[in-house]
Amino acid sequence: MVAQLSLRRSTKLFHRVILRVMAFESESPLDSLWKEYGRAFQNWDDLTLARWLAQTLGQLEGRAWRLSHPLVGAYRLAAQLAHDRQVWFKRLATPPAGYAESPCCRAPSLPLFTRDVRESGLICQHCNETLVPFEEIPTELRAELEAWAQQYEPVHAVAHWDDRQRRRVGNYDAAYENAAEQAEQLLARAGRELAPKLLNFYAATVWEDQDECLEVRPEDVPV
Repeated sequence: MVAQLSLRRSTKLFHRVILRVMAFESESPLDSLWKEYGRAFQNWDDLTLARWLAQTLGQLEGRAWRLSHPLVGAYRLAAQLAHDRQVWFKRLATPPAGYAESPCCRAPSLPLFTRDVRESGLICQHCNETLVPFEEIPTELRAELEAWAQQYEPVHAVAHWDDRQRRRVGNYDAAYENAAEQAEQLLARAGRELAPKLLNFYAATVWEDQDECLEVRPEDVPV
C-alpha cells in the first residue's frame, strides 16, 4: 500500500511538472483548442442553434454535471455563441419547463458552482456573469456552501504563496502536493454532496471539478 501511494504521488508530481513546462511553452493552448471546437457551431443558423440548446437542456435536466463533461463543454460553447447572437431573446425554441429564466441574460438558468462561490455566487453558463449572488442562495444551502468554501480557500492559497511563505514551510513541494490532494478530496465532496443539493432549486447544475492552480485535473477527482 505504501509503495502504491508513493508511486501515485510520483506520477501525479510528474504530470504537474509537465503541465508547468507546457504553461511556459504556450500562452493559452487550451483557449485555442476550445476556439477550434467552437467553430462547429458557427455555421448553424439561429433556429438550429436554439433547438439544439433546448434539446440538450432536456438531456442535462435532473443531474449535477462535471464542468469537464464533454456534453457540458459542447453546451457551453453553443450557449455562449447563442448569447452573442441573443438567440434566447428571439424565443426561437422553448426550453424544458423546469428551467427558470435567468435574471442576468434571460437564458434558461443553468448555474455553475465553483470554489469562488462566496465571492461570485453561482455563475451563468450562458453569459458567464453571476446568475445567483451568494446572499440569494437559499439559506439552508448557503451555510453548507460557505463552510465548504472556507475549507477550500486556505488549501487553494498554497498555490499562490510568496517566497516568504514558501521558505517558512521548508519543503514547498511537499506542501503543494498535500494541498493538491486536499483539493481533490474537497472537490470530490462538492460533486458528491453539495452540487446535487442544488437540484432542489434548479433543473440542472454544473460543478467545477478541477483546480488549475494546484494542477488538479478532472480525472483526479472521483465522486
